[in-house]
Amino acid sequence: MPIDWIKKAFAEGNIFVAFDVETTGLDSRADKIVEIAAVKFDNRGIIARFSTLINPGIPMPAEATRVNNINDDMLAGKPSLNEVLPDFLHFIKGAVLSAHNAPFDCGFINKNLNTGLDNRIADTLVLSRELFPGLRSYSLQNLAAALELSTQNAHRAEDDAILCMEILMRCIGGV
Repeated sequence: MPIDWIKKAFAEGNIFVAFDVETTGLDSRADKIVEIAAVKFDNRGIIARFSTLINPGIPMPAEATRVNNINDDMLAGKPSLNEVLPDFLHFIKGAVLSAHNAPFDCGFINKNLNTGLDNRIADTLVLSRELFPGLRSYSLQNLAAALELSTQNAHRAEDDAILCMEILMRCIGGV
């Protein structure tokens, strides 16, 4: 079962990083990251946080702004992904990564790396479908509601990363 290695890593005190990206659209080949956030934790709690807006170098599409409430004014003067990525990679180095629908978030990160992420990855979407069968929806926000987790700013990277961490904790029985 996929959860077994995650429970073992958590019990052994491995560092985990739950992360999320917000983007200009859904296609990692054509769209850009506009926000990345992560929360580093272990079996004792949160260790550190990483969060930044990113100037994508293109106008923010209105459809994306309607989802994540990030607009061009917020991105003006922010660093590029090339400036941010080394710090993010340093932040996640050696950690077990967790993301909700990890292929989406990792796809955007990997598009900008020569070799791709080499971290082990725990996908809370896959885990929650296995451990909480029968839910109507496994979107991050609906899953959080079903698990009675507080949602603050849906579709903002830091809050979604924290939700991902909380869902992972529920999946491994840490909360």
